[in-house]
Amino acid sequence: MIELEPGSVLDIALQEDAQGRDCVVLSLQPHECTLNLTPYQARVLATELIMAVNRAEVRSNLRLSHNMARHERPAATKQGLFEQGFAK
Repeated sequence: MIELEPGSVLDIALQEDAQGRDCVVLSLQPHECTLNLTPYQARVLATELIMAVNRAEVRSNLRLSHNMARHERPAATKQGLFEQGFAK
């Protein structure tokens, strides 16, 4: 059971249909909305959901790293032996 927002719950269950086949049932409460999926359909839905979540996480990480790079302060310049000899 997943609480989507206060008072709205998504329930996922495995049930058997009238012919004895397994089906995955997604129920949205309190809207009394039910989606019956074959195991294959449920797997495709889960795969699509995982791929969308991964894309969202990558985009979020790219934005975060881009913002960090933009606000990064320049590091102190290191002078090698060659530059130190000409620094005076």
